[in-house]
Amino acid sequence: MAEPIENKTPSRLRHGKVADVIPFLNTYIARKEQEINEIEQMVERYEKRRLMEERAYQSMSTLRRMLSGKKPDHHLAVEYIHYVKKPMEKVRQLRKEVERARDILNNPIDSDAVNRSYQLSEEMN
Repeated sequence: MAEPIENKTPSRLRHGKVADVIPFLNTYIARKEQEINEIEQMVERYEKRRLMEERAYQSMSTLRRMLSGKKPDHHLAVEYIHYVKKPMEKVRQLRKEVERARDILNNPIDSDAVNRSYQLSEEMN
């Protein structure tokens, strides 16, 4: 038999009271900013390590440089993509999310109901 059709609000849009959303948004923004700081620190540590490796290589004698070798440029490029480029893309994405959350906080809606995205709803639970 066919099951009855229920008229439900899409799961990606749920309604909640403004008072419920404001504390959540504050913690959400703080959590995302902390994540941004952690990623930026990781990138800085990688760049500092790369710089130290390069200085150490340049300070070696010519004979020692020939014996020790240097990472091929394509390896360095892959490392850069993995340790710098992709994390910084994530930082840009997180900053956009934080900006959207701040817009919601700074521009309150007149009604008592606020639409929450599915992602925000999941993080609240």
